[in-house]
Amino acid sequence: MMAATRAGVRCRIAHLELDPAGYAELIASPYADELLAGDPPVGLVLVRGDPESGALPAPGGSPVVVAWVGATTGGAGPETADLVVGPGEVGRLIETVTANPLAATALATMLRAIPRLPVDEALVLESATYSMLQAGPEFAAWRAGSPAEPDRTPGPTVLVERAGGVLTVTLNRPHRHNAISTAVRDELSEALALARVDRSITSVELTGAGPSFSSGGDLGEFGERPDPATAHRTRLARNPGRLVHQLGNVTARIHGTAFGGGIEIAAFARMVVAAPGTRIALPEVGLGLIPGAGGTVSVTRRIGRQRTAALALARLELDVATAHAWGLVDALADTVA
Repeated sequence: MMAATRAGVRCRIAHLELDPAGYAELIASPYADELLAGDPPVGLVLVRGDPESGALPAPGGSPVVVAWVGATTGGAGPETADLVVGPGEVGRLIETVTANPLAATALATMLRAIPRLPVDEALVLESATYSMLQAGPEFAAWRAGSPAEPDRTPGPTVLVERAGGVLTVTLNRPHRHNAISTAVRDELSEALALARVDRSITSVELTGAGPSFSSGGDLGEFGERPDPATAHRTRLARNPGRLVHQLGNVTARIHGTAFGGGIEIAAFARMVVAAPGTRIALPEVGLGLIPGAGGTVSVTRRIGRQRTAALALARLELDVATAHAWGLVDALADTVA
């Protein structure tokens, strides 16, 4: 009834293709976990069928990505599925889960819980999961193939300017597309903390210098932390996204590339304004990680967990129109920043 399709990239992982009845039988089986953790383990279940055939059973804590194959990626599908993927993105989804099954299943299972949690608690869960994956084999494999190359260009990496009650905070590493380094994280946190303390600041404008708002985490620094546990503690203590959420008066003006941590932090803002040509993506699963700058919380609260999972696992790159239609962007700018 259930034939596993093997597609090994860096490890042997199977996926199942089932109709709704077969999926329901799988989830109800007392041997489901044994099958999913078998040899090879099953990292992905694709469910195809009539969307009117009834609700799908929830996968609970099963470490597997459950994808409904619908008409379009991010479109309508059973609410218990981890994501809805269109026929054209099924191949990319299989490749992503096959290459990094630990990160993919960690993201899917975590997103099942995130919408029920307050922001602070959800950020703790995200950070703990991110740190766990930092110590895992998938991230180690990526790091081995991409040696660290820290950028020693002198700062400041964040510029702060005040005009009346408006504080403009500008990411200032244009030569690295404003990749979020440790220095950027710390200086951005300091600027946002200032806005939180000074009650005469009525609004904050968050922007980026150069061709991009932010390309996300600085890949040259990934893995440089002393250990994942320490990194987890530091991430909780210095989290620009949480500060943006707490302020509640931030407008993020994004342009160019808004990948990874760039869109994750921006999505916490009260208003996200995108310039023409802006591109948005969550590429972290390809590194053996999950979004770690708050994206499982901020992006999910804007577009829902299924679209967040689709963005990350189907390796989508959203254009401005789609991001606006989904609610990830609130308004479109007339010109490029």
